[in-house]
Amino acid sequence: MYNASDLRKGLKIEIDGQPYAITDFTFTKPGKGQSIYTCKMKNMISGSTMTRQYRSNDKMDKPQLEQVELTYSYKDGDGYVFMNENYEQVTISEEVLGQAKNFLVEDMTVEVLYHNDKPIEVELPIFIEKAIAYTEPGARGNTATNVLKPATIDTGYEIHVPIFINQGDIVKIDTRTGDYAERVATA
Repeated sequence: MYNASDLRKGLKIEIDGQPYAITDFTFTKPGKGQSIYTCKMKNMISGSTMTRQYRSNDKMDKPQLEQVELTYSYKDGDGYVFMNENYEQVTISEEVLGQAKNFLVEDMTVEVLYHNDKPIEVELPIFIEKAIAYTEPGARGNTATNVLKPATIDTGYEIHVPIFINQGDIVKIDTRTGDYAERVATA
């Protein structure tokens, strides 16, 4: 159990069986009466946000969260199969993975957050390296700064890369934003 005085930005609490992360926090002490703690929170499962106020004597539940390290193996139908350290297979749905499904690389180690033994969030390494599956050749003479062109990686995800990137080049991609970071190797 948390007390209202424990509230701070980044703390995870449970409301009605759902885990919430506090994204913003303010403290108000009126001249008379109890202190008011105002929290903006994001539901860690659905992504919805809400604002709640707590008094100094209110109590909140701690969510049953567990962080597990898994290794990506392969895609199986609508799910993605991961393996834990005991070589047991765990299937995670596309809905839980979200945008992360576009950046999975075989044998990649990821952090999976579980709530009540159900995966709710997958955290990838910050940067991954992928080969460009298809892109148009860059136009000669078009040398203005920051000229970008679309390129597709092997998962079908489209990123914008500089015009000097060619098909087959290996690029580094930021998994947090899905943006091109740098060229690692040429084809």
